Amino acid sequence: MSKEASNETDVIVIGGGAVGENVAERIVKGGLTAVLIENELVGGECSYWACMPSKALLRPPAALEAARRVAGATEAATGNLDVEAVLERRNSFTSDWNDEGQVAWLEGAGISLVRGRGVISGERAVEVTGQDGRIETWHARHAVVLATGSTPRIPEIDGLADVAYWGTREATSAKEIPGRLVVIGGGVAGIELAQAFSRLGSRVTVIARGNVLEMYPKSASKLVVDALRKEGVVIRTGTTPSRIARGQNETIAVVVEDGDVVECDRLLVSTGRHPALENLGLEDLGLTDLKLKIGVDGRVTNVDGGWLYAVGDAAGKVLLTHQGKYEARLTGDAIVARANGALGDDIEPWSKYAATANTVAVPQVVFTDPEIVAVGRTEEQAIEAGIRVRTVDVAIDVAGASLLADGYEGWAQMVVDEDRGVIVGVTFAGQDVSEMLHAATIAIVGEVPLDRLWHAVPAYPTMSEVWLRLLEAYGL
Repeated sequence: MSKEASNETDVIVIGGGAVGENVAERIVKGGLTAVLIENELVGGECSYWACMPSKALLRPPAALEAARRVAGATEAATGNLDVEAVLERRNSFTSDWNDEGQVAWLEGAGISLVRGRGVISGERAVEVTGQDGRIETWHARHAVVLATGSTPRIPEIDGLADVAYWGTREATSAKEIPGRLVVIGGGVAGIELAQAFSRLGSRVTVIARGNVLEMYPKSASKLVVDALRKEGVVIRTGTTPSRIARGQNETIAVVVEDGDVVECDRLLVSTGRHPALENLGLEDLGLTDLKLKIGVDGRVTNVDGGWLYAVGDAAGKVLLTHQGKYEARLTGDAIVARANGALGDDIEPWSKYAATANTVAVPQVVFTDPEIVAVGRTEEQAIEAGIRVRTVDVAIDVAGASLLADGYEGWAQMVVDEDRGVIVGVTFAGQDVSEMLHAATIAIVGEVPLDRLWHAVPAYPTMSEVWLRLLEAYGL
């Protein structure tokens, strides 16, 4: 390997996914220069192996099922899914795993791209090993930002390493639909993919150590579980695989704790993710445990000098793309402000430099059919935070829901801070409820008093009438 002369820029961003792109864009818009270092595809996990391809796989079956739930349309929706067309449409959303368009966007935004693997080699210094083996060193005048995303957590299961199992990357980029699929994991990604492959023709079994989607209220997760079981998905909760073995004819045998064996053609392991901080040179900065302490502005506070920042999954706060992009925008602004001498160490909550929403208003969507959406705190989380709460639950049985689908089933919950008279948490479950999520987010972020929210009249006949039902159930 040969070394080249060192280079200099204002800010170095390690990681060219959506979060890294956003922080680099804010830095350049603020008048500084930025270099983005990426060893894989520019656009990252969300663009090619997570958010976009998984939702592209889910949408065509959901559209067909939505048509079948409306009398008059039901009679027309008699055909089957064209699986090849679904996969081709998925491919279009990933640009066939080609990042030329993303690279062109970087160029248009004035962001410099360096292909290679970046490792921190000193204060504000990053050593980049290019794909050709050459090494060059970059120095940042102001900051280095870690936007390296996350990697899958692999459970310790006897025999797992001896079989060719799928992670979410392999599942979202699959070229064919397996006859039998076993999903290990009952979280969001595993359940979304379980339904996608079931509707595309797989016989799916889900094996979950706890309950499925247990981070959401039981009334919400039950709607999803009941729907999946009705579609033929086998869900085994409170179960842990004890051993994985190769079966006959290249099949895989999953042995569960009670000795039962579930055979499949493909095995998908989806048991969570953790920040991708390995092999970045953090150990040489004294972070031998790879634990980052991060301020509200993204600055790493357990590294001397205040020059290192972390955003998105790498920061380990909220592992959601939209929240990572939110962090990226405010971190980019904070770096620019500090470079201009306009920002110190004290940052006010809800200012343009503070990721306050990370603790009180994180919007989440489970893109199953029915969907689950949530923002803010659950009842349990609010109580743990010392809030005196009152929780209101109602069925989503408004006119807008009845028009959307015959026999519509849905559920809504509102968590109220009784002392302030504001909403601190909302959960909806049902078909197409994601379109109501942003209204809930605004209500929580804006701390809209309930007596004022009463005057936000929902249009008739729309799904948003559920807001009126929640407020009426509260007593307004």
